[in-house]
Amino acid sequence: MKAVVLAKYGGVEELRIKSVPDPQPEAQELLIKVHSTALNRADILQRMGLYPAPPSKYEIPGLEFAGTVKDMGSEVTGFSIGDQVMGIVTSGAYAELLTVHHRQVMVIPESLNMQQAAAIPEAWLTAYDALVDKGQLQKHQTCLIHAGASGVGTAAIQIAKRLGAKVAITASEAKIASCMLLGADRGIDYRQEDFVEVVQTWTEGNGVDVIIDLVGGSYLQRNVKAISTKGMIVQVGLMGSGKPELDLGALLRKRITLIGTVLRSRSLEEKTALTQNFSNHLLSDFDSQFETVIDSVFPFESIAEAHKRMENNLNTGKIVIDIA
Repeated sequence: MKAVVLAKYGGVEELRIKSVPDPQPEAQELLIKVHSTALNRADILQRMGLYPAPPSKYEIPGLEFAGTVKDMGSEVTGFSIGDQVMGIVTSGAYAELLTVHHRQVMVIPESLNMQQAAAIPEAWLTAYDALVDKGQLQKHQTCLIHAGASGVGTAAIQIAKRLGAKVAITASEAKIASCMLLGADRGIDYRQEDFVEVVQTWTEGNGVDVIIDLVGGSYLQRNVKAISTKGMIVQVGLMGSGKPELDLGALLRKRITLIGTVLRSRSLEEKTALTQNFSNHLLSDFDSQFETVIDSVFPFESIAEAHKRMENNLNTGKIVIDIA
């Protein structure tokens, strides 16, 4: 099969497509013919050597896929050859074929094509986990979503509105309109406005109940100022720069909960539980309510250009790669 194999770490020139042996499914695995994958910030970090994947003979990036079941192990149940499926993987989605435990796989809703499906797994599972499991966002509460125009951000806006919450987002001026169309109640231009001041005005001095932060860095202390008493800050990314500082006194006085979370390092059981919970509670809403936000689609051979687009922060929503 053809796959992007990282022989060494560095710039986009290291994203080289090579021929490697086809993977073979183990007893509880599916062999997937990958039609499309999508980019994540973690892919860029992995390419640079800052977010290593588990050891393997070939280091193939890629955390999510949409494709068809080509083969399966002897202990797999509930799937058939030819099923259209999507899901998350620890790595390996920048390839024509991959193997994945069958319990991490979701059947693609009939209303979605492969490109739309590829834009769902990592972003939507991350957003669902951050808002529902970790953040415990409730109806009529308020939340602030940083990087609202990112893949996770566009998913989080829609999930928060589905839960009945009020949503503020930070984004550049050019991207705010797209976030408002998805349901955001307040857009904050992070280049021109102080999100702490805006949030305090927006919430009449109470602060927001939940913050979903993909930026980190200097945002940490400002999040503490913007959060409500007994609020939740869920750190799901580190796009920002600057050394984080934290007023522990404010953390204690406001009784704030600060949670860090990633998907890659979780156990199979945790990933399975998250996948199944998302499938049971929200997957059907893609037929009627949710929108997959796709910024652009690149052919496999142009994956370096796709990485450049994300590194330059030009995308609103997901960047999708067509493998086959």
